Amino acid sequence: MNVQKSFSEAASESSGSLYLVATPIGNLEDMTFRAIRTLKEVQLIAAEDTRQTRKLLTHFEIGTRIVSYHEHNKRASGPELIRLLLEGQSIALVSDAGLPAISDPGADLVKEAVENNIPVIPIPGANAALSALIMSGLPTDRFLFAGFPPRERKSLMKWLQHMQAQKGTLLFYESPHRISKTLDALQECLGDRQIACVRELTKRHEEAVRGRVSECISWFAEHPPQGEFCIVVEGAEGTGASEQQADDIWWSELDLAAHVAHYEEQYDRKEAIKMVAVDRGLPKRDVYNEVNR
Repeated sequence: MNVQKSFSEAASESSGSLYLVATPIGNLEDMTFRAIRTLKEVQLIAAEDTRQTRKLLTHFEIGTRIVSYHEHNKRASGPELIRLLLEGQSIALVSDAGLPAISDPGADLVKEAVENNIPVIPIPGANAALSALIMSGLPTDRFLFAGFPPRERKSLMKWLQHMQAQKGTLLFYESPHRISKTLDALQECLGDRQIACVRELTKRHEEAVRGRVSECISWFAEHPPQGEFCIVVEGAEGTGASEQQADDIWWSELDLAAHVAHYEEQYDRKEAIKMVAVDRGLPKRDVYNEVNR
């Protein structure tokens, strides 16, 4: 059991606090007064990319000491930051842009801080996924943020299959050189849903491409994608699928081999593989290669 009272005197006496400070995702005017004050008052700033963060600190005339904390050094840096917090120093955690601890190693540091009864205090601000969601024109009452899709096609298709019955709007990030392949997989696995492809949020070239998946594929074939994207996808509920239809994906808990074996009870292996490929929106060759390894 852990009960945090962020601003009680007892909390401030027992240790320092870990501040999760949001930084701009493009437009520097999105930096809040509270974020600037916090970065000036803490004893240390832990940054995902110190070079990027130094530019921000210089712009706002913040002279606080900065150290590196990222995916490749978190095992060494994390315990040291926790030690400093337990000794009474307050630390601000920042990512390259937006809210820290979302799809980055900051979540690990937060977990360790909570386990050590260190107050963790959010300093809200810009966030790319939520900004894309609210401008997408798609439902906002229920949504799932899924981070970055897998790079390999096989893993990507499996990743998408797990979201086929998700009723809420889907949110994920993608890079410009992979977005076309991801959209192709999205159409194959989830169908021609309504989506919004939002790029360069809060920057000069901010753009939202809205429409069916097929329409966006055609658009990017003629307009090469540039900038980092947030993809917002209509959920299963928005496509008209009922709860019963979502529950009818009976094979969702089966791996490919078990799925094929189910159909082999009534059909030959070739036909069973074909039926599994149709169920999952996969090429027959991929199913065949997987179950015959």
